[in-house]
Amino acid sequence: MNKRHALQALALATGALLGLQVTGCTEAKPAFNAVDMTGADYAKNFSLTDADGKVRTLADFKGKVVVLFFGYAQCPDVCPTTMSEMAQVKQQLGKDGDKLQVLFVTVDPERDTPVVMKAYMNAFDPGFVALIPTPEQLAAMAKDYKAYYKKVEGKTPTSYSMDHSAASYIYDTQGRLRLYARYGAGVAPMVADVQALIKQG
Repeated sequence: MNKRHALQALALATGALLGLQVTGCTEAKPAFNAVDMTGADYAKNFSLTDADGKVRTLADFKGKVVVLFFGYAQCPDVCPTTMSEMAQVKQQLGKDGDKLQVLFVTVDPERDTPVVMKAYMNAFDPGFVALIPTPEQLAAMAKDYKAYYKKVEGKTPTSYSMDHSAASYIYDTQGRLRLYARYGAGVAPMVADVQALIKQG
């Protein structure tokens, strides 16, 4: 190979390398705080009745970032803490707060009646939506979402508690599962993740 050919080969190699670097930059994924679930082949949808008796699916909330959480109204700690944090997240989003939809799926449909659920959601944010599955729907949804719940008997038949998963499932504005936020992650990291998903559109 003569000098001219060697220089051409070097120029081509350099150009290819720069092209790879540019491509790498343009396709870089955002760094989320929660666990990135992009491409997950489960928890794709649901069909549950809300506290007003209306059947809801993920498609109803297209255009919004959806945060879905499993819990129950008599939960002493995890549920009220999570809902309180989500109310703070919505507030800190400012004008983008209306692009966030929080869904609360009760794991205690026996006691969490529509009246109870409406009051519970209103205590945090009137825009939050409670979903009340039948026992059969709950079992199927928990299996699909790989979520856990179990009834723990109390001193009386109605004083039982519920063990349950404490994480939140976060969908982008197109209804695709994107993130899995563990309990106690904090308000600021959640705000950043929701903002990133809103920006992606």
